[in-house]
Amino acid sequence: MNVFDILGPVMIGPSSSHTAGAARLGLVARRLAGEAPVAATIYLHGSFAKTYKGHGTDRALVAGILGMRPDDERLRDALTLAEEAGMGVQFIPTDFDDAHPNTAEIHLTDASGHTSSMRGESIGGGNIHISRINGLPVSLSGEYYTLIVIHRDVPGAIAAVTDLLSEAGANICHFDLSRQSRGGEAVMSISVDSIDADTGAALCKKIDALPGIDSCISIQPIG
Repeated sequence: MNVFDILGPVMIGPSSSHTAGAARLGLVARRLAGEAPVAATIYLHGSFAKTYKGHGTDRALVAGILGMRPDDERLRDALTLAEEAGMGVQFIPTDFDDAHPNTAEIHLTDASGHTSSMRGESIGGGNIHISRINGLPVSLSGEYYTLIVIHRDVPGAIAAVTDLLSEAGANICHFDLSRQSRGGEAVMSISVDSIDADTGAALCKKIDALPGIDSCISIQPIG
């Protein structure tokens, strides 16, 4: 147990699960999207669906999508700031089977029409777990520097990516792979604990150039 577990995160209240965790979920979704979104559709499950207005979950999620961290004082005004930025936001209470009570699925669209989606859970104390990216199951916490590699499920794709990581001296601490079907779209999520942001960005450029790779997204640790 560390000090963060005892004291909780530095944040704008009232709840670490409903605000700090929600802001982190929004921030991961924003980083996955790459470009600034012009539209956000957010599906809320369980406790999030029931109390999102009263606990400020709506503002926290949108704050994260706008690039704010949980302790950003602008979080309280996130809905207004989204409107001023020209980003349309829609909240849809729903029911996901076998999902954590604090679950949000965030669908973002940018100005060019590119879409991305992410489902994640706020699991307590401001901590999060990402369980789906673009509809495919993954498992990541946002605690480590992570590369999300969207690719075709073809022989050699994983080896080519991990070879580049090895050449860069990156130590993999978590690897997760999901695919739609044999030969279809697949997602690698690779968390590492030994590279900086510049190295990660350079790696992504090299990975993007590999055969069969659709895109590589680098996500810095979510503070």
